[in-house]
Amino acid sequence: MIQVFRAKLHGLHVTGADVDYHGSITLDPAHCRLAGIHPLEFVDVWNKSNGSRLRTYVIHGEEGSRCCVLNGAAARLCQPGDEVIICASEYCAPDHLYEAESKVVMFKKGTNEVDKVLRYDVSKGVENDFEFKVVDATSNELHPLQNVPPVDVHSLRRDLAQRGWEPTEIDQFCDSHFG
Repeated sequence: MIQVFRAKLHGLHVTGADVDYHGSITLDPAHCRLAGIHPLEFVDVWNKSNGSRLRTYVIHGEEGSRCCVLNGAAARLCQPGDEVIICASEYCAPDHLYEAESKVVMFKKGTNEVDKVLRYDVSKGVENDFEFKVVDATSNELHPLQNVPPVDVHSLRRDLAQRGWEPTEIDQFCDSHFG
């Protein structure tokens, strides 16, 4: 078993810190649903503003409030205005990665308004057990990655045929990886 990323709120801004509350992080349930983070689920919180890291559980705040409130001891590590990453994970066998539905909800700079939702996709490649790509979850289009050369699909098809792949296998592979 390996621990893998499952859901993330990336670039959310802390809206409150209440050291006297009985603990946890209070989040907008709309943000949680979009990412797939559940109430009472343990999450890691990484503060981009000061580098602190903590683990706590999620409780829901008011729907549509765009809140991110650190409570209890966590309030000492995150203050209003800090930019944080909130990550939920799970344990799975490596071959489960092919079915994983990992989502990243990204926020507009300086706000808690959703900018975009990405999905991380892991598939079995031709030569590698794990191929990775980032997909815009709203349109299923590949998210542009810097410094990644384009794939020459015609050369890939020729190479697969030379390796003994059947035409239908090549079509299925290319359709699933390149649309």
